[in-house]
Amino acid sequence: MVKRALLSVSDKTGIVDFARGLEQLNIEIISTGGTAKMLRDAGIETIDVSEVTGFPEMMGGRVKTLHPRIHGGLLCMRGNLEHMGEAEKESIELIDMVAVNLYPFEITVSKEGVNLDEAIENIDIGGPTLLRSAAKNYKSVTVISDPEDYGEVLKELRSAGVVSDTTREKLAVKVFRHTANYDSNIDTYLSKTLLDEDVLRMNFTEGTKLRYGENWHQEATFYKDEAIIGPALSNAKQLHGKELSYNNYVDADNALQTIKEVGNENPAVAIVKHNNPCGLATGNTLCEALEHAWDGDPVSAFGSIICTNTVFDLESAEFLKGKFVEIILAPGFEHAALEYLKDKSSNLRLLELPQFNEAFDTETTYKYVIGGMLKQTRNIGLYEKWDCVTETAYPEEKRGLSEFCICACKSTKSNSVTLAYEYKDGCYVMIAMGAGQPNRVDSIRKLAATKAKENLEIIYEREKPDMSFEEYWQSILSESVMASDAFFPFDDSIIYSDESKIRYIISPGGSIRDDEVIATANRLNISMVFTGMRHFLH
Repeated sequence: MVKRALLSVSDKTGIVDFARGLEQLNIEIISTGGTAKMLRDAGIETIDVSEVTGFPEMMGGRVKTLHPRIHGGLLCMRGNLEHMGEAEKESIELIDMVAVNLYPFEITVSKEGVNLDEAIENIDIGGPTLLRSAAKNYKSVTVISDPEDYGEVLKELRSAGVVSDTTREKLAVKVFRHTANYDSNIDTYLSKTLLDEDVLRMNFTEGTKLRYGENWHQEATFYKDEAIIGPALSNAKQLHGKELSYNNYVDADNALQTIKEVGNENPAVAIVKHNNPCGLATGNTLCEALEHAWDGDPVSAFGSIICTNTVFDLESAEFLKGKFVEIILAPGFEHAALEYLKDKSSNLRLLELPQFNEAFDTETTYKYVIGGMLKQTRNIGLYEKWDCVTETAYPEEKRGLSEFCICACKSTKSNSVTLAYEYKDGCYVMIAMGAGQPNRVDSIRKLAATKAKENLEIIYEREKPDMSFEEYWQSILSESVMASDAFFPFDDSIIYSDESKIRYIISPGGSIRDDEVIATANRLNISMVFTGMRHFLH
């Protein structure tokens, strides 16, 4: 039963309503400083901590709750006769509830121009001590560190007269997690400021066991980063289908990042298989984009992950009839489309991410290697410059297609090239890609160019245009753009591109043989742009 509560909060959100609820339950309230003033101004009877301790708040508020009459009241084990006897001997009254949140250290040090003295003053001492004392004795004390929990605690007190064991346990764990993060932020800041040492501490929660890892015999768990509130798989809601596997997360993340690169100006669809976009297209409608993305590699699309930047509609759902896919990730689903897809397969995972078209709220990526962690800034941007380096001018009207082609290349494993075509005014499709090769020549000659012809042959047979297939594929490739994720070390890549009638090439440039590469492009009447930005993806 809760008879006395100590309230001392930096974030005063909801504290007046919470205190009023406690008062209505005849719970005595102890408080400090600004919190006590706010409660009294609201007409809530409050006892100052100084009345309990017999000492005034000291040293500018640095010392107020650090006293045996406070911590004895929190740490006393109610079932321990020795503890209870000592409490009675020293006139220590028990405290059954603590609601405390901490000085905003992380917010303070994130401000531009903050100085060390200001940061130091925002290191809370009494608050974490109160929280830890109360959480340590969670079997008898309810501890609240998050205003979001006020409502649930009041609800239980009103209905049952006590806070349940389950709730007290959950709140105690939340406190230790909170204080650990708080101390971690202080460590990170002071290590850099005082010692010039970089400290990386990571915080992941809600570990979810996955079906399996990369292979069936491997175990896997997904941990959520609570700090990420924008578009991320951790914030997606699964509407249907069986649980996810390790590879599902990896592929879906690639699909999400690919579509985010393309943007949301037009409906866009990415189809990902084995951590590479095997299909990517934009369209005037979602279904049009989906159909063209599927044409990018209809064989590899089997068992793939589909991601789109717009609400998934019934027409697109019906297009997938007879086609096996693992996951559809979208900002939302039309009701009719959702019901259709649920009927299509009990295993099909449908992931809804309402934050889809918000900006990513992280600027860094991490990769664990045996014995250490790699940290880097995200690969943001498409190009640093736009220099046509050949005698044949690069048409400005191909800028949009070229940017789309770079987006595709950024998401494809290195060494990579992508081929993209404007199939309708302002609508783009990746017609082929070459990925994951040790040398760029194989990416072009053995993969991208060959795959483009194979894909175009399927379309040719379906649409039956009034020309030979030779004329058909040459007419498309000659108007396509090829993007390379890194420079060409030799001119052989240009020669093989010419053999496939590719006339427009995007490359970062920067090779010691750039002059040789440019000379060959000039000789073959190819137009080439150097962007100055490499896009390796390993």
